[in-house]
Amino acid sequence: MTTVSSTQMSRTSQPRRSSRARRNFLWGLFFTSPAIIGLLLFVAYPVLASLYYSFTSYSFFGDFKWIGLVNYVDLISDDNWWMSLGNTVYILIFSVPLGIILALALALLLNIKTRIQAIYRTIFYIPSIMPIVAASVVWSYVMNPQYGILNNMLRAVGVDGPGWLSSIYWSKPAFILISLWGVGNLMIILLAGLQDVPRDLHDAAQVDGANVWERFFHVTLPFLSPHLLFALVTGLIAGFQYFTPVYVLTNGNGDPAGSALIAPLYLYQNAFRYFKVGYASAIAWVLFIIIVICTALVFRFVGKRVYYGGA
Repeated sequence: MTTVSSTQMSRTSQPRRSSRARRNFLWGLFFTSPAIIGLLLFVAYPVLASLYYSFTSYSFFGDFKWIGLVNYVDLISDDNWWMSLGNTVYILIFSVPLGIILALALALLLNIKTRIQAIYRTIFYIPSIMPIVAASVVWSYVMNPQYGILNNMLRAVGVDGPGWLSSIYWSKPAFILISLWGVGNLMIILLAGLQDVPRDLHDAAQVDGANVWERFFHVTLPFLSPHLLFALVTGLIAGFQYFTPVYVLTNGNGDPAGSALIAPLYLYQNAFRYFKVGYASAIAWVLFIIIVICTALVFRFVGKRVYYGGA
């Protein structure tokens, strides 16, 4: 009776495994091909095309020619670009921290056990799933200087409300306030982080004499730091892409007097109003570089302070 060594068996089974792996790989490519094709056509190609167009004088109507870095050089002397970038940074500086603080406050409130806890969570989350255009139209009525509910509430306490969207001084604060409307998504993330904080650490700190604020700053916040870092990074990225409410409420003009002209809106105007696609592509890539730099700085100076012990 002959016996087959383990080496011979492994040699015969290895081609079978390799052919099976190859077949599984091909079937995997087949089933994922719609997603891969869609990614290449609607993501990879537009990104690479915009990079190429940023070095050209391309418009929708007519030929284009290679002009090198002219679009990027023109941005340096473009006053409207610098104004739009300044307005974007202004809104970003206030909206991101305020959004994180509000989302954290709501998460802390919703983390308290009550009988109708699920109802409260639904109420605070609903605004974040509303269509942005519809919400912007609602805000146009809320901030109407004559009959808006916001100014009516201020009049009730003896304060004359500003013009909000029609004032060069209050247009940016108005959009900062509107940006806080959709903190429900971040609230859910922070609420999940709060529920992962070990209860025994809170109990131990309380036994040691720590009050509520000391337990919050020394126990809760360290465990929430990964979630807060995520909120900061995504808030920065979303802040540089803030567009729809400004477009809807200013009719795409950034009025009054350019006080609400932000960088994404200026990009849109150049691409679809002035048909300067090459110049708009250069703006897009400058914004991308700014976002990358800001994100790298956040990870460099804030990321190292994040506590991952609760992960």
